[in-house]
Amino acid sequence: MITLLPFERSDFPLFKSWIGSAEELLQFAGPYFSFPLSDQQLEQYIQDPKRRAFKITDTTTTETIGHCELNFERDIPRLCRILIAKNSERNKGYGKSTVNALLKLLFTEGNYDIADLNVYDWNYNAIRCYETVGFRINENIISTVTIGDETWKSLNMQINKSTWKANLAR
Repeated sequence: MITLLPFERSDFPLFKSWIGSAEELLQFAGPYFSFPLSDQQLEQYIQDPKRRAFKITDTTTTETIGHCELNFERDIPRLCRILIAKNSERNKGYGKSTVNALLKLLFTEGNYDIADLNVYDWNYNAIRCYETVGFRINENIISTVTIGDETWKSLNMQINKSTWKANLAR
């Protein structure tokens, strides 16, 4: 259904076309980038040795449909910046396939036993997607970010290798 390929300079224009506002950028990327997104920010991003950025490609159409990242800044690797770009492509299983592909890189090809991610508490579709794969909310880690006059609450979700494997077997 999907393939993860390295995110490269040639992907910058398409990537930037997906982000129309500061709110969209914050929802997708957290506070890492600033709006408007620039080639300089993206160049710095792909040069960061603690991040592995990917474009998500539909194997049937070969179209790039999204973006995702594995972040190795902490002891626990983090799934980040997961975006299925077009609304028309959402709720088709691409998110779940992407999360499983990232976890396969960590748990099968890598030597990790746990992973986490952050998601805004109002992003119900994403939370449901992550729970389907086996992620659970970690009540001990909650943060907030302010955009304009709103404050968004970010939830941390974690999964371990055995839970992920059990969910795959279902």
